[in-house]
Amino acid sequence: MYDFARYLAAKRSVDDRALNRHVWQTLAEAVGAAAPAGRPLRVLEVGAGIGTMVERCVEWELFTRADYTAIDNEESNIRAARKRLAHLTSGSGPGLRLNLQSANLYDFAARQENSQRFDLLIAHALLDLLHLPTALPSLLSMLRPGGLFYFSINFDGATLFLPEVDPALDSCIEALYHRSMDTRITDGKPSGDSRTGRRLFRALRECGAEVLAAGSSDWVVHAVGETYPADEAYFLGCILHFVESTLQGHAQLDADAFEAWLTTRRRQVARGELAYVAHQLDYCGRVN
Repeated sequence: MYDFARYLAAKRSVDDRALNRHVWQTLAEAVGAAAPAGRPLRVLEVGAGIGTMVERCVEWELFTRADYTAIDNEESNIRAARKRLAHLTSGSGPGLRLNLQSANLYDFAARQENSQRFDLLIAHALLDLLHLPTALPSLLSMLRPGGLFYFSINFDGATLFLPEVDPALDSCIEALYHRSMDTRITDGKPSGDSRTGRRLFRALRECGAEVLAAGSSDWVVHAVGETYPADEAYFLGCILHFVESTLQGHAQLDADAFEAWLTTRRRQVARGELAYVAHQLDYCGRVN
């Protein structure tokens, strides 16, 4: 049975490989140069999931002292994060004070209007799920003047399943899957864009933000021998589940051909034959 928390945990190793090291290093240098004197760095992560970015920031030594607020819309994710990050909230963490909250992004942003702003804002694998013209101003409004942002794993319009099964069918499935991102409606409002990665350049500039570094952060998943690293076979199974649940019954897709395609792809995963690529972009920068 598909489990979203396990998917997020399985994605950790995929993300670790994908994240653009130049962008991360630029962020780390900017955080070090802008570290506030006499107090911890105030960090906000939106869409924090089960806390894998918190882990990464600590393990990759992004900061030495931080008050880290992590919010997610799903209470089940926050419960999983509390369990996963218990070792960081027990008082033994490296200068880390962690505040995990179940909260809607826009409600949380509205509550921050008369509060202290954050020094660093993190959104990981999130912005392509939101309506960028609405979400980006709300997000950046929570940063202090000169505050930093790190927006990572922003999908940018390319999905590959290899080897090809049927080039025409593969292309059709990819195009319809991307179109579903462009037409997604959540709570009656547009949410998501299959080309969020490239559109962030202009959107950030229009919000008065400065991009300090940007670079590709492609997911590339393949077996070594016949074995996928870590729990990445499960990750691939989840990707196929997302495609199936999104496109099942689509009027422009032959149902039998699609079912055969899914069966073939799942057999490829079981045999360690499927390779998967998704093109994404990372950004870091500051607000004025």
